Amino acid sequence: MLKQEIEDGDVTLADPAFRADVLRGFALRPRAIPARWFYDRRGSELFEAITDLPEYYPTRTETAILRDACPAVAAIAGEGRVVVEFGSGSSMKTPILLSAVAPAAYVPIDISGDFLRESSAQLASRFPGLPVLPVEADFMHPIPLPAQVAELPKLGFFPGSTIGNMIPHASADLLRAMKASLGEGAMLLIGMDRVKDEQVLTAAYDDAQGVTAAFNLNLLERINRELDGTIPVDRFRHRAIWNDDRARIEMHLEATEDLAFTIEGRPFEIAAGETIHTENSHKFGQRDAKLLLRAGGWTPIAEWTDPDGLFAVILAEAQAPRLAP
Repeated sequence: MLKQEIEDGDVTLADPAFRADVLRGFALRPRAIPARWFYDRRGSELFEAITDLPEYYPTRTETAILRDACPAVAAIAGEGRVVVEFGSGSSMKTPILLSAVAPAAYVPIDISGDFLRESSAQLASRFPGLPVLPVEADFMHPIPLPAQVAELPKLGFFPGSTIGNMIPHASADLLRAMKASLGEGAMLLIGMDRVKDEQVLTAAYDDAQGVTAAFNLNLLERINRELDGTIPVDRFRHRAIWNDDRARIEMHLEATEDLAFTIEGRPFEIAAGETIHTENSHKFGQRDAKLLLRAGGWTPIAEWTDPDGLFAVILAEAQAPRLAP
């Protein structure tokens, strides 16, 4: 039976997909839980704090690129498109794009409902007259967009290099799902982090203030809160590792001693030194990024980067469907 949480008189059910992924993830060897479950309200707040850290270059670098690139994006995409942002979070970079492209509407999509509604309200007040139509959903699958914008051309927006959090075939599946959600004639503006010096990368995911560690450990706190877990969170530590063979940063939670605990009454054990793999962050070479987009049904048409080549923003258009012979 799903756990019920009672807060301020409201009764909600724990997400069944979260429950399934957690129970499956702890049964795996090695253990792994999908990174999308980081983003409850507390996780979303911690991630926003991460983006302000001195070690975390992606946000400030991509923001600077967008300021330079968005006028050109507007010229290519044209006016009157609906901007659809996948995983909108705080929508911090969104005003840069909206100010440039004069959209017909803005549709933010996020899995964290409370955070989504707050950021949508703030953005609506900043752009009076712009229809803001938030959608609470998991964008890993095709999503029906609001009826008001169904027939309008779309410009997808996927900043932050979130595409790198998935293994390659899942990334291509996500790009195909975005194409299906956005429809024929759509465009996509996407951020992709570049391969770079290992020390720069590991520092970005293991900051001196410990904010990323708190973000990672909050996943265990969420399990305890929502799934009646008894995990001793203080007996785990955050680890960020560069996997050169796979060109990715890996985040893990490592047990510091032998542990036994329960999740919804089910017993689990983990030995000292074992880890729970919680996130991948793949980094892309220029050619790799374009190959991935093409595999996902998109044709790259323009690219912008910073002077040091740390990060790239790519504009792509949906490939036309192939006709049967």
